[in-house]
Amino acid sequence: MNLVLKNVLVIFLIAFVACKATAQKFTTHSVKKGETLEGIAKQYEVTTQTILTYNKEIKNGQTLKANTILVIPATSRASQTKPVVVNDKNIEVNSKRHEEPIGFTAHKVRRKETLFGIAKRYKVSEEEIKKYNNALYSSSLKKNMVLQIPKFKRVKRPDNELNPENYITYKVAPKETRWSLAHKHNITIDSMMVLNPDLSKTTDYLREGQELLLPRIPGSTVDNQETQIYTSYTVPSKMNFYRLEQEFGVKSDEVVRLNPEITEKGGLKEGMIIRLPQQKLDAGDVNTDNFNFYEVKPKQTEFSLTRKLGITYKELLALNPNLSEGLKAGMILKLPKDQIGDFEVRNALVLDKLNLLDSINTAHKPKVLFMLPFRLDRIDFNEVDEIQKQLDKPSLLKYSLGFYSGALIALDSVAKLGISVDVKTIDNQYKLAKTKELLLRENLGDYNAIIGPFDLASVREVAVRAADKKVPVITPIKPNKDVSLKNVFFSYTDDQLLRAKMIAYIKEIYIDQNIIIIADSAHVKSSKIIVDNFPEAKVAKVIEEEKNIGVSIDGLKSLFVKEKENWVFVESDNFKLVTSVTSILNSLNNSLLDPETDKEKLKLRMFTTHKNNAFDSDVISSTHLSNLHFTYPSVFREPASNSFEKAYLKRFGGEPDRYAIRGFDTTYDLLLKLAYKNDLFEISKIVGETEYTGNKFSYEKDFASGYFNQASYIMSYEDLRLHEIKTIN
Repeated sequence: MNLVLKNVLVIFLIAFVACKATAQKFTTHSVKKGETLEGIAKQYEVTTQTILTYNKEIKNGQTLKANTILVIPATSRASQTKPVVVNDKNIEVNSKRHEEPIGFTAHKVRRKETLFGIAKRYKVSEEEIKKYNNALYSSSLKKNMVLQIPKFKRVKRPDNELNPENYITYKVAPKETRWSLAHKHNITIDSMMVLNPDLSKTTDYLREGQELLLPRIPGSTVDNQETQIYTSYTVPSKMNFYRLEQEFGVKSDEVVRLNPEITEKGGLKEGMIIRLPQQKLDAGDVNTDNFNFYEVKPKQTEFSLTRKLGITYKELLALNPNLSEGLKAGMILKLPKDQIGDFEVRNALVLDKLNLLDSINTAHKPKVLFMLPFRLDRIDFNEVDEIQKQLDKPSLLKYSLGFYSGALIALDSVAKLGISVDVKTIDNQYKLAKTKELLLRENLGDYNAIIGPFDLASVREVAVRAADKKVPVITPIKPNKDVSLKNVFFSYTDDQLLRAKMIAYIKEIYIDQNIIIIADSAHVKSSKIIVDNFPEAKVAKVIEEEKNIGVSIDGLKSLFVKEKENWVFVESDNFKLVTSVTSILNSLNNSLLDPETDKEKLKLRMFTTHKNNAFDSDVISSTHLSNLHFTYPSVFREPASNSFEKAYLKRFGGEPDRYAIRGFDTTYDLLLKLAYKNDLFEISKIVGETEYTGNKFSYEKDFASGYFNQASYIMSYEDLRLHEIKTIN
C-alpha cells in the first residue's frame, strides 16, 4: 500500500489539478371554462410546446379543465402586465396601499379560521385588517369575533388572477406530506410550489400547522373543506337500486334525488349516465401512516405503472378515482402501505429504482472541487524516511491519499463513459484558517459539488460559504446533527443508525435465544438499548481495574443455557476486553462437542452493535471470529468489483484499502448523479439507494441538519470469510 500512496502523492504534486446561469421567471394562469391551450399561449406570447414543457399534467390536444393552474415562463411583457396573485407579496392590494377604504364588510370568525386565510379571502393584507380591528394587536383571533374588513376601490381583475373563492388556507396536519396533500387536492407538486413560492426547494419538509394555499376541493364550503365528490356512472344491463346500494353504498332515494331523469324515464335504463357519490376516506386518513405516494413520470403507461407498483389497474383506480380521466405526468397516486413492487419507499414516497449508468447525459459537464487534508506543509520531500514513517502508520496523509487515489479511479471510470469532469484539488492542511484562506480565492458558484473537507470546523465553513450558491458539500466524516448544515451530504452512516439496523436484524431472527451482554462502563448506554429491546437479556459483570479489564470465566459460564443458543453481545472499544472475551468465547464454544459425532454443536454466537478498531486488532484471530459467527453492522463490505481492483492495480501498482474504495464509491456515485441531472439536491429526491464496490448510499434529508446516508450492511464471519447478510429492513 505504501507504493500506492507514494504514486498518488507524486500524481498529486505533479498535477495539482486546476457558467453562469440565467434565472428563469415564471407566472401562473388559472384556466377559465372554455379556454384553450393555443389561446393561453397567444395571450402570454409563448408557444404551446413551452406551456406543455412546464406543465406535465396536461397533454397536447387535451381539453383544459377550469381552475387548472398552469406554470408559464414570463416574457418581459407578460411579467409587467399580468401580475399573479398567489401570496401576500403579489396581491394587487398589498400592505403598501395608502388609500382610504370606501367601506367595510363585517366578517364573523369561524372555527379554525386564521388571519392569513381571511386576508386571502378578502384580498387585503393582515396589517390592514389589524388597522381597523385594534384588538388584534393585543389578542389572537377568536371564534365568533366580528371583524371590520376594509373595502377598497378595485381595478379590473387581471385575467390570470386566482379567484380566492376557489382556494383555501390549509393547515398541515401531523404526518401529512406534500404528496399526500397534492393527492388530496388533485394538483401536482409543481402547482403546489407555484401557489406557495415560500416552500423550500431543497427539502420536501412540511411543518405541522404550516399554512398553505391550496385549491378548494370541489363543492366544499368555507366551514368544511371536506365534501362529497361525485362520479359519472354508465348503467349496465340488469342493474337495479339494490345492486347500486351494494356496490356504491348509496340509497335509492339519494340516487333519484341526484338524478331526476330516472323518474322522468320511468326507472334505471341501460346506458343511462347517472351521477353517484364517490366513496372516499376521511381526509385525516390520507397520511403517511396509511398510504405511500407515487408521482407519475412522463411517458408512463397504465401497463408499465401497474407492473412497477405491483398492483392491478382496478385496485389503483379504486384508490385514485381521478385516474378515470386518464394518466397524467405529475399526478400523485396513493398506494397501500404494505404494497410491494419494483421500488424503494422513503418517508412514504415511492422512489423509482434508477439505473444511473443507463441515464447519464454526456452533455452535462460537472465541475468538482476536492478539498482534502494532505498536510503537504508538514512534509519535507528531502526526508524520504520521514515520509515512509507517515505512510506506515495511520495518519491524515494516509487517509487522504487513499481516498483521493480511489477518487482518481472514479474520474477515469466516468471518462470512459463519455462524461467530462472539470476537477480542482486543494490541500486545506486540516486547518480552519487555511480553509478560510483558500475559500477567498475560489468562486464556489462555479462548482456543482465540493468533496471534503475531513474536519467538522472546515466542513461548517465551506458549507456556509457554499449554501448561498446552492452548492452541495459531500464529506466522508461521521455525521453531526448538532450542526445545521442544510447543503451537506454526510456519506458516512451514523453509528446510532447502524446500531438501530443491527437491533432490527436481531429482532428479525430472534426466537427464544439466550442473550448475554458484555459491556464496559463506557458503553452502558449500548447495553441499555439492547436490554430495552430484549428484556430477558442477561448482563455479565465486567471487571475494570487500573491496568486490566476482563470478565470472570466462571461468572460468564453461569449465564449460559445449554438448551438454547447463546448470543453474546460485546460492547466495548477496549481492545484488551474484546480480545479477551473473543478468546474465552471461542474456547468455551470448542468445548461444547457432541460426544457421539465429535462435531461442534453451535451454542455460542458473538455480536456487537458497534464494530470499532478494537475488533480489528491483529491479536484477534479471524478463525475465532469465524467459529463464533461474529456478526456486526457496517458501512463497508468486502469489494464486490474486480474491475475496480484491476484498474487500481494497473494505475498504482498495489491493492486498494478501504479508504481508496470509499473514495472511489463516493466520487463515482456523485459523478453519475451529476451526469444524470446536474443538481444533486433535485436528484436526491428521486434516486433511492445506490451501491458500488464496497459501499452504498441512500441520502435522506433532515429538515435542519443536511442529508444523511441511511444505507448499511449486516456482515458476518462464515468459513473464515466475511459475508453480507440480506435483511428484510
